Amino acid sequence: MLWQLWTKNQLTSEKWEPFLTANLWKTYVLPGVQGTLTAAAVSIVLALALGLALGVGRLAPIRPIRWVCTVIVEFFRAVPVLIMMIFAYFFYAAYDVFPSKHLALAGVITGLTLYNGSVIAEIVRAGVHSLPRGQSEAAASLGLSWWQTMRMIQLPQAITAMLPVLVSQLVVVLKDTAIGYQITFVEMVRQGTVIGSSYGNYLPALIVIAVLMISVNFALSALATRIERRLRRSTRGPAPMHAEAVEQEGAPGADVLTGQADK
Repeated sequence: MLWQLWTKNQLTSEKWEPFLTANLWKTYVLPGVQGTLTAAAVSIVLALALGLALGVGRLAPIRPIRWVCTVIVEFFRAVPVLIMMIFAYFFYAAYDVFPSKHLALAGVITGLTLYNGSVIAEIVRAGVHSLPRGQSEAAASLGLSWWQTMRMIQLPQAITAMLPVLVSQLVVVLKDTAIGYQITFVEMVRQGTVIGSSYGNYLPALIVIAVLMISVNFALSALATRIERRLRRSTRGPAPMHAEAVEQEGAPGADVLTGQADK
């Protein structure tokens, strides 16, 4: 394989020299990195907030709230991320919700937030269900309301238990920003293809972009793992949930497992 790449002049120094110039990084690479990180950061924050609200709503004792949250979660888990991005993009464009230069970013954030928020809602629900049932019964015997029990007893432990799954899902959010190239969103993968078409070095360009994407994913995973360890040192909760419970990026909704790792 390497020999074939060499014979096709894909490994020659001329193909890699553009990456030694500041102009290429300022014009193509850095804007792509900025777009990816911006979309991922905003989507992660919004998806966590939405997922927490929907997850708690699915556990609410009031049936209408439970039903509404269930419909929302199941609907957005079943719709592909790209479809939601395209719909949001054209909806915002038709009604002038955002300036034209931010339409693609808004579409990407909307799609990622709705899909991953629904996935996180299932993770939250699974985390609460993994707790011993006696805790809620003991809280009720002490006179605590359902909301007080959820907020002070169950949610803190559930969040600790589901951290490995959440970390994996946050990485999925970052990778799914690449789907935004379909609505002209400026992100890392799209910029890599632009570099390849401009300089005739598709393979070196995609290799550089892949290294950058892997580095960003590794940094996010390392940061989240460090936060997870600090939280586990400060509190004792149930065994962590399996990270394999996370859905694949950009895929229709799959069931989130409720299993726990062996203590």
